[in-house]
Amino acid sequence: MKDILSELEDRRAQARLGGGQRRIDAQHARGKLTARERIELLLDEGSFEEFDMFKAHRCVDFGMQEDRPSGDGVVTGWGTVNGRMVYVFSQDFTVFGGSLSETHAEKICKIMDMAVQNGAPVIGINDSGGARIQEGVASLAGYAEVFQRNIMASGVVPQISLIMGPCAGGAVYSPAMTDFIFMVKDSSYMFVTGPDVVKTVTNEVVTAEQLGGASTHTKKSPVAEGAYENDVEALAETRRLIDFLPLSNREKAPVRPFFDDVARIEESLDTLIPANPNQPYDMKELIVKVADEGDFFEIQKDFAGNIITGFIRIEGQTVGVVANQPMVLAGCLDIDSSRKAARFVRFCDAFEIPILTFVDVPGFLPGTGQEYGGVIKHGAKLLFAYGEATVPKVTVITRKAYGGAYDVMASKHLRGDFNYAWPTAEIAVMGAKGAVEILYRSELGDPDKIAVRTRDYEDRFANPFVAAEKGFIDEVIQPRSTRKRVARAFASLRSKKLSNPWKKHDNIPL
Repeated sequence: MKDILSELEDRRAQARLGGGQRRIDAQHARGKLTARERIELLLDEGSFEEFDMFKAHRCVDFGMQEDRPSGDGVVTGWGTVNGRMVYVFSQDFTVFGGSLSETHAEKICKIMDMAVQNGAPVIGINDSGGARIQEGVASLAGYAEVFQRNIMASGVVPQISLIMGPCAGGAVYSPAMTDFIFMVKDSSYMFVTGPDVVKTVTNEVVTAEQLGGASTHTKKSPVAEGAYENDVEALAETRRLIDFLPLSNREKAPVRPFFDDVARIEESLDTLIPANPNQPYDMKELIVKVADEGDFFEIQKDFAGNIITGFIRIEGQTVGVVANQPMVLAGCLDIDSSRKAARFVRFCDAFEIPILTFVDVPGFLPGTGQEYGGVIKHGAKLLFAYGEATVPKVTVITRKAYGGAYDVMASKHLRGDFNYAWPTAEIAVMGAKGAVEILYRSELGDPDKIAVRTRDYEDRFANPFVAAEKGFIDEVIQPRSTRKRVARAFASLRSKKLSNPWKKHDNIPL
């Protein structure tokens, strides 16, 4: 018996070494943690339960039968994050460069199947050179098996991808189908075709970092939700995000203890809106002052800054926030901001997370670039997302709500539950200047008359009361009491039940 126990421990020690100490040292030299070190930091201490530690590849081509390391380049299992169960896989770059083989994929598929069955999030830590070339089509089949599970798990359990090294070719499509992607600056990159192929085909000379680094995918493309300085920060922030999310679509998000007065009055909000209607202000100040303890987890902070998305808690309960940001493009909606917000709204709706919307939007961004890029279809995505959402929806209009953008931003007409406005709100088809130039075109030669007409229009529409008279605004509230009113609104909606007509699935304007 002792011999068998000793052999077990020897085999475990060998498996834990992955590709060996030399390769572990090389991983550390690149500023990267090993697959197991990442899992240890992500999960609660001592909570990790591993699967398939001894699984090895079955390839016999190209001399591969001579090298069959235990685990086959990926560590899989489950554990807890602050006591709540999650499933995790972590690719081991020290074993065949983390490349995906048939058995490597089987290990990932096993924990994804268990996650869906048992209702727990999946966190994938990607650090891989791609498909294992020696296995050919079997490796490609493994990728497709993982993709299929990503699709089936979508909207059932939260899926989070951490890119902590290379992720190229077909490998990028698994993270792309997950809910959140986080990258590490200077050590992770994602692209479908690498710099060498790009140079061969298009003659462009580009580095891996320029082509698919963390900065590229958080600022130029919306592929990743966030970029962090190192592995440790990325894992810590992932733990923080998981605390906001439900384990599955069968459960509500967790309720955390809070030590913040629900009826807290913020007198500074009474002066948040500048006297000049064209002067910007920082909408994040409002979000932070409404949130419990000022805690705000922002999503896609560096992309499409004209709209803000992220999670806060109100009375300890998770709320998704969507807010126009007057500091960027005056808060206009455009292609990028519409896509960003639409995906976030759909995530919240899939996992029963209530949505709070702060509105200050002068309209859609004009120009040929937007029209040629299909702003009509992209704007419709956000409209569609809000309209189909059945979760509690509370909207606060702080200043401008003009034209179709007023409709799109969780208006009463898209089944908004509580639609509040500050006294500074202006709800109209367009701004006074543009409206007067259309309504009184014959008087354009007389500046005095136009000035009077503009003032009349502003008196009529530069306030929330016309909309309130029609019932499109439920209440005009004092800015200082926003937290209290929003908290009471969500409290009253906790037992909300609303369902859409039966359908196989919708056909969102992609």
